[in-house]
Amino acid sequence: MVDYMVVGLGLAGTAFCETLRRNNKTFVVFNDQSQTSSRVAGGLYNPIILKRFTLSWRADEQLAVSVDFYKQLEQFLNIQFDEKLNVLRKFASIEEQNLWFEAADKKSLKQFLDTQLVSNKNPGIKVPFEFGKVLETGKLDTKVLFDGYTKWLKQEKRIFLETFDYNELEVLPNSVSYKGINAKNVVFAEGFGMMHNPYFKYLPMQGSKGEYLVIEAKELQERNIIKSSIFLIPLGNDLYKVGATYNRDQKDNGITEDAKEELQKKLDSLLNCAYKVIDQEAGVRPTVKDRRPLVGKHPKYNKLWILNGFGSHGIMIAPWASKALYERIEIDAPLLDEMDIARFN
Repeated sequence: MVDYMVVGLGLAGTAFCETLRRNNKTFVVFNDQSQTSSRVAGGLYNPIILKRFTLSWRADEQLAVSVDFYKQLEQFLNIQFDEKLNVLRKFASIEEQNLWFEAADKKSLKQFLDTQLVSNKNPGIKVPFEFGKVLETGKLDTKVLFDGYTKWLKQEKRIFLETFDYNELEVLPNSVSYKGINAKNVVFAEGFGMMHNPYFKYLPMQGSKGEYLVIEAKELQERNIIKSSIFLIPLGNDLYKVGATYNRDQKDNGITEDAKEELQKKLDSLLNCAYKVIDQEAGVRPTVKDRRPLVGKHPKYNKLWILNGFGSHGIMIAPWASKALYERIEIDAPLLDEMDIARFN
């Protein structure tokens, strides 16, 4: 008997497993890597919605938890995947600059919006109206994170690299059983793969396909994250990730020529230098109709739980929501109504 069985090892699954480890709980994980959104994502953590200059949902609470969470995880795995980088928001007009200053005056935004505008010193970028700088931002190298955590799970013999077969799950009054493994609870953290889960597919997940380009631009030499109509994210070695698209109609991980053309068109309006597309990636974000996470207990089965629906803010939400779910299960602490799946019962 283990304390937990976890299905899925994206941002949600990894954060929850790490929460279990820190609380000395026993667990096993099932993961088949069919869901790619966490791995191919830009990896940004940014508390500001840069289209409207507003604070994203409970971002201050999430950031307070996640920064320390990832720092401790780097130390535990003895790897580095968290890079502190500023986000520079390109202004399209004087009016946008004025809106930035108005937002920076608000109490909830003061710590995140720098009131000193940043002049563009990079001839490789077209910026007629300067930048606004967002503070307390950065990016995670999610591939390094997931590879490092999977390596530890393998060493501990806690991971099964296989597709979870729901037909093999036996739900008992006080536990669950799966292929000879007994657990007190099972937590499903499957991302968009939830749509195949017979226990939770009733939840209103929409899903939003996102595609990214990886480009090489040797003349660019930019160290900040640039936000215009797209994000330009430095990866090192003259490589940059560019994205992302939002497509609610397609629900697959295949790359498309339409998305490539869309991203290149936006990139051409930003860059003043040559670049070469060297890769393209895609994944389906687990987005929800009301734009809030899906966290909580199955309405009928007391030992079945879900941790999902983080959309494009998974870097910040995952540690914070994992802590909330863990405390819900272990000490019956209430979940926020906004993210508790009981709102759809």
